[in-house]
Amino acid sequence: MNSELIVMLTNHDVTVPNARELFLECAHLPVTFWGFKDVGLSKPEMVKLVAEFREAGKTPVLEVVQFDEAKALEAARLARDCGIEYFTGTRFSPAVQAFAREAGLKYFPFCGDVNGEQIMLHGSIDEIVADAQRVLDAGTDGVDLTAYRSVTADPVALAKELVAQVGGERVIIAGSISSVEQVQIIEEIGPLGFTMGGALFESRFVPGGSFKENLQFVVDTLQDLRAGVS
Repeated sequence: MNSELIVMLTNHDVTVPNARELFLECAHLPVTFWGFKDVGLSKPEMVKLVAEFREAGKTPVLEVVQFDEAKALEAARLARDCGIEYFTGTRFSPAVQAFAREAGLKYFPFCGDVNGEQIMLHGSIDEIVADAQRVLDAGTDGVDLTAYRSVTADPVALAKELVAQVGGERVIIAGSISSVEQVQIIEEIGPLGFTMGGALFESRFVPGGSFKENLQFVVDTLQDLRAGVS
């Protein structure tokens, strides 16, 4: 399956102040999934941004880096109020899951032992896959895998094994994808989607280029991969 590029209007886990302007500049590109974090903008600004996504026919995603259940529930309420479709991140919580189901949110919590301000993933491949299965068995729509933030497991082997065990349509791969080689690997593995934000702001694909130029490069790369262009 073709993986969805999920463009995150965030850098260093904070939504950038000019997120709306950047989105409007790039909205014509063939990218369906657009997201941001629950920090960096006011709630009215987030509501307006999601409205812009919807008007352009995009799918809105909120990724939350909160590990406290009360804060995760607060973020889930924010997602509902903004009109978010995919609520991702946070540790799995039955309370958050119940709220997400009631609110019509697709819930993809982190899997594995995820912690730290910069988000690090601990555990072996077997342990992380087992935790993902536990979360999915509890009724979530999918899991958010921070494969390239893994401290001990090989990220590629981890992502491949998780997709093989639970199905690509139930996996989003998040964080630290910043090279053509990584994009190609993710496309071969076939998760539902993968997030990208910082790499676009840091000009990892077009050195010195703008956010839009870097995003266009990634879009073109994906199109070439799918067309079999070497």
